[in-house]
Amino acid sequence: MNAKQTILKKIKDGTFSLNSGEQIAKKLRLSQKDKAGLFRMLDELYREGAILRDSSFRYGTKEQFHAKEGVLSANERGFGFFIPDDKKLSDLFIPRRALNGALHTDRVLACGVGGRNGDEGEILAVLSRGKKEIVGVYRGNSRFGTLLPDDKKFTESVFIPAGKSKNCKNGMKAIARIIDYGERGVSGEIIEVLGEDGDFFVEETALIRSHSLREEFPDDVIAEAERQAAKPVNDFSARLDLRNELIITIDGEDTRDIDDAISLEKKGDKYYLGVHIADVTHYVARGGVLDKEAYARGTSVYFPDRVLPMLPKALSNNICSLNEGADRHTLSCLMTISETGKVISKKIVPSVIRSRHRMTYTDVTAISEGDRKTREKYPDLTDFVADAVTLTKILKRARERKGGVELDVKETKILFDNGKISIPEYERSISHEMIEQFMVLANESVATLMQEAEMPFIYRIHERPSPEKANAFSEFLRDLGISVQFDPENVNPQDFKKVLQLSRNLPAYPVINRVMLRSMMKAAYSPENLGHFGLASECYCHFTSPIRRYPDLAIHRIIKDYLLQGGKSGTKYEKFVQEAAVQSSACERNAESAERDVDALYIVKYMSEKIGESYEATVSGVTAFGVFAELKNTVEGLIPLETLPDDSYELIESKFLLRGTKNSYRIGDRIRVKVAAVDWGARRVLFVPDGVAI
Repeated sequence: MNAKQTILKKIKDGTFSLNSGEQIAKKLRLSQKDKAGLFRMLDELYREGAILRDSSFRYGTKEQFHAKEGVLSANERGFGFFIPDDKKLSDLFIPRRALNGALHTDRVLACGVGGRNGDEGEILAVLSRGKKEIVGVYRGNSRFGTLLPDDKKFTESVFIPAGKSKNCKNGMKAIARIIDYGERGVSGEIIEVLGEDGDFFVEETALIRSHSLREEFPDDVIAEAERQAAKPVNDFSARLDLRNELIITIDGEDTRDIDDAISLEKKGDKYYLGVHIADVTHYVARGGVLDKEAYARGTSVYFPDRVLPMLPKALSNNICSLNEGADRHTLSCLMTISETGKVISKKIVPSVIRSRHRMTYTDVTAISEGDRKTREKYPDLTDFVADAVTLTKILKRARERKGGVELDVKETKILFDNGKISIPEYERSISHEMIEQFMVLANESVATLMQEAEMPFIYRIHERPSPEKANAFSEFLRDLGISVQFDPENVNPQDFKKVLQLSRNLPAYPVINRVMLRSMMKAAYSPENLGHFGLASECYCHFTSPIRRYPDLAIHRIIKDYLLQGGKSGTKYEKFVQEAAVQSSACERNAESAERDVDALYIVKYMSEKIGESYEATVSGVTAFGVFAELKNTVEGLIPLETLPDDSYELIESKFLLRGTKNSYRIGDRIRVKVAAVDWGARRVLFVPDGVAI
């Protein structure tokens, strides 16, 4: 064993663990001359990855440092946050000095170092780089230059050496592939020139590319989809034939991929509800090119002017879509429901359906409200819709009794038609509630059946709020004068439901909804059933959208295997559900981030034509630099601090309050604002209080 190996052994066995080079030299009683050799060996072991080193130049193993693996989320101001893989652990704040060369989205090892609040850490090692390509603006000439990243969280500019610029002109938006994360900085090569910086559609493309979304399908994937779509739909021997049943679909006017349909019949005091879902697995074989592509995409991604589907159109818009009058393979969840909303019986069966009507939310709502023209157009649906509305209300009351948390939080809907952007006011009708209640019940029923069967499965989970966030929410409610009884260490859905009931008629109701939402955990996919807090469901999954979500597609395959094999094939899915849950959660987060970024771009474009106009708004957030306000159509903008009425302001975060000596702003307050400007770089709308000159 040579000297280097001896040093490594003594670090690993604890003799020299968490000692600096100087401390090790002292223990070895080395001369000044021999120290240089020791320091060189330690540096070599560190660079080889055999040991770790912290900012105090102490050496040790991953275990000795209590280092954890996770991802760095950087901030444009130079610091970052370490997000551990183990969700039971808290995030760590990483100051600039402790980044150790790590950049945004890098996979890293980090350890806690205490700090003022006990939540500070430092990066010990970069395990892998998160970014392989960067989108930004090129500055330089046609030979060499620098790419300035659009994503300000990626705080390093990318040097483009001579011959690697693809003749990109100064000021153009481009994509660079990173060649080297060197000690002197990041270098790369231009692989695509997108167009003029500032052009609206170039900006949209840049945002999509920055999220590394898969835009085009490979030729072999398209070919396989077309081959599958060409198969005749005529083999019903192993399926329940429901083609003569009154089955309809209900979707938005612009929906192209229809993956769910419903049937409903009332007999006596019972409701017989069928939720029929496209059997995508009939066409997408496990491990085939279609399956691998769907797994990599994880989800369809929706933008105002386009969709990046999980599956090619030959499947998503054609053979798998439950189009009106077409025979389609489905998986049906058939439920018998009492007048109190209890599911008396449930089963899943392979089936074949023929949708009688392709209904829209607008038409179903019109029928429910007695619209004569729509009822005459669909005479067979009057009783169907009446029963469906009654059942919807029954199910809604049943979930309320369980403690389901129904937040009154609006979603932005951006329409893009013939080059024109519109953002209508938020609208939620009885038909939206109908489909939501029926799909939730099917998802819950399917998850319960598969848990009882003890099959490996992918559950949709929503864990209870952390004690820290629940306690902050509790204090916020007390400040509003609302008496709360729940235990922050063990909060349950009924607790939050009671809060909403107590505050429903208070002026602060909108703010309570927002703060409650911020106190909750984010839903995710998991091979372990941890329940769904928001729905007050002990067992839940995503079953109803296999055309656009991979977890739904995956569990369809498991369900069908179970129905055919009786659980005998379950073991082959144990590793798969672990990997698919992680992959699907990551793809979902990335897709949501991309959709938010592109929506923000469209909102800025839309509001750039509204400068000078006044609107009623609701305070949606308060910060040290200003107040965020939301319009009735859900567009949010910032009122900069310097445009607020002259005053001395203090931010009280725990109360969600920006307090002045004369004026104060709290989430939920009603104010009137004027559109002052738009910030294209930040993709943000800027308001001023109405009455302020612009």
